[in-house]
Amino acid sequence: IEADGTNAPATVSTIGFLANSQYYDLTLCHRLTTAGIFVLQCGDPQGDGGGTPGFTFADENLPTASGVNYPKGTVAMANSGPNTNGSQFFLVYQDSPLPPNYSVWGTITAGLDVLDNVASVGVLDGGSDGLPSQAVVISQATTTP
Repeated sequence: IEADGTNAPATVSTIGFLANSQYYDLTLCHRLTTAGIFVLQCGDPQGDGGGTPGFTFADENLPTASGVNYPKGTVAMANSGPNTNGSQFFLVYQDSPLPPNYSVWGTITAGLDVLDNVASVGVLDGGSDGLPSQAVVISQATTTP
């Protein structure tokens, strides 16, 4: 992932802090959507979508409110409402028309084929939103200058 520290400096700084603190190490990506929004959600050490780092921060670098706001390869923050960013983020594997409520902080520069493969296997219970059938684990998150 190439982080966009110019347009999302607080988000990139927070993600870097969490990664360097080993917050993401050995965490499961807990949510795959295969209809409508086309994302894989990660960043929750609890693995159920309810985990937080114990703090929130403001939105930034929100997309415009027209068309495909989150093109394939986008990395953005998951949240529970305005200015509630924490540690969870999502990877977009197909153009997504999500509302412009999620801070964009990066672009997938390698590995989209892996993400496509995970999506093609689908959701564990056969639905369109839930735990991926193929386990996806962040073994180690690191940052480079």
